[in-house]
Amino acid sequence: MNKHIDHPFDKELSVSMENILLTFRGMSNVSWADFMLNPRRLRGSDFLMRWSQGVWSEERLTQAVNDTGKYFAIPYGPSGTAPNNDVRAFELYFERLEKAGLRNIKRPDLLIYRTKDKTKIDTAINGLNGLSELPFTAEDDAKMQVLLEHAVIAVECENSLWRAKQMPDYTTPFTPQKRLGGKAGLKKTAVIPTIIIKEEDRSPLKNWQNERKIPIHVWHAFFDEAFGISLIDAENLFSQGYIEPTEQVFQAPGGATSKKVIYKIYYRYAYHLATTIEEPKLVADSITDKNGHILPYVRFVGGKSQLCEQALAILDSVELVG
Repeated sequence: MNKHIDHPFDKELSVSMENILLTFRGMSNVSWADFMLNPRRLRGSDFLMRWSQGVWSEERLTQAVNDTGKYFAIPYGPSGTAPNNDVRAFELYFERLEKAGLRNIKRPDLLIYRTKDKTKIDTAINGLNGLSELPFTAEDDAKMQVLLEHAVIAVECENSLWRAKQMPDYTTPFTPQKRLGGKAGLKKTAVIPTIIIKEEDRSPLKNWQNERKIPIHVWHAFFDEAFGISLIDAENLFSQGYIEPTEQVFQAPGGATSKKVIYKIYYRYAYHLATTIEEPKLVADSITDKNGHILPYVRFVGGKSQLCEQALAILDSVELVG
């Protein structure tokens, strides 16, 4: 087993083996067909669905913020600014990031602004040659400083291929847990909506937050709902022992696996971020390799989310002190 997944494209599209196993529970072992998009191998529709779900969820959260009329969101990190309509173009974008020596730079996925600042932000983005160039521009650039000094919060986005309300332990009451020193929680095997934070992302995100003086929130989108938590609140839960680290195996598109420590924060510790008010269509799609091999997958198209009052109140409270 590889100790780490090195390439940023592989890291971005790595999938928890737990999710793959749950997807195919009750089926015999699936032997993935190998095919070439580039020298790395992309195996199985899980990874293409992961890409499509990630694009869809980030777009829906951005749409929900923009529809408030008070705030708007822009993509900031590489996953958000990369092409979102072609997995090959998405991959080439990360190739460019790799060649530029920027693969280890961690930035939040979104920046949230007050609508009254939109003209300033649009002007700064145009001066930087568009959103796609943001990850390739140093944050000490004067135009980047405009983007940073007006941001209300920064957002790290996660997503899961689940309907949150149908998860078996959505309403299961907390009980004292021995492994948590008697603190309230659920059994380890509970299936419940959680906000995921990777151990490898904690220090980079905290450092960015401290340097830029912009609060980071983690937003986790499910098919029907989304939840959020500030990085500060998450860290408090970790330090107080309410959420313990767990180790999971992740598989990259090329088949390489790695063990990663993650934190799964119960949605009840978070704020209700958004609700899906118009579901997307799940459209059959496929890609074809240079040898003519076809790999089908399901693509997420359309849909609409609405930001919840609790999330708006949190943005408003930041505005009061921002």
